[in-house]
Amino acid sequence: MARSGHPPLPAVVPVFAVPGTILLPGGALPLIVFEPRYLALIDDCLGEGRMLAMVQPRSEPGGPVSGLHAVGCVGRVTTFVETGDGRYLVTVTGMARFRLCGESDERAGYRRVIADYSPFSADLTARDESPIDRQPLLAVLRRYLTGHGMGADLAELEKADDTELTVRLALACPFTPDEKQALLEAADNAERCRLMTSLIQKELLAECVSTSIH
Repeated sequence: MARSGHPPLPAVVPVFAVPGTILLPGGALPLIVFEPRYLALIDDCLGEGRMLAMVQPRSEPGGPVSGLHAVGCVGRVTTFVETGDGRYLVTVTGMARFRLCGESDERAGYRRVIADYSPFSADLTARDESPIDRQPLLAVLRRYLTGHGMGADLAELEKADDTELTVRLALACPFTPDEKQALLEAADNAERCRLMTSLIQKELLAECVSTSIH
């Protein structure tokens, strides 16, 4: 299956696994690649449709593929720069989430998994236009950024449409790996927005408690 205008998605996809790093459909994720296995992954990816998957590692046992979360996102390498010191600078643009349903043979040190896109079929057919409750999110975000001396960063975000705002924040905010995974698996942007608002409120509360104690 593929979204209109996009190439078919692979049944077997190479995995780039970094804790605390997710990809969402429509999101653009910059990566600095330097590990030999992931350099090999990018080399192979560029010759095979430019597609790879971002899947977070996990330490808990269980799940369809050992050591990996059960849900990831396939993306396409949309920019690629080779540096002079052996690194690659790439941007991966998200296409569709998937559920891992097995593992294929390892290649050059990196893992490959079997992807089932059917649980997230809406990712393949249309842009998520679910209306979000953006004002509470922007309000807590304003408090958070101002408290960290980054208040100026909010102006550009306020200009973004609902989808861009939600996806950019989900990818960029310093949530824990488990929180990031919850954002990835959220049903739609509306649910993702509510979850981020709650997470930032929790962080603000923790900062207030820490300040009052000290």
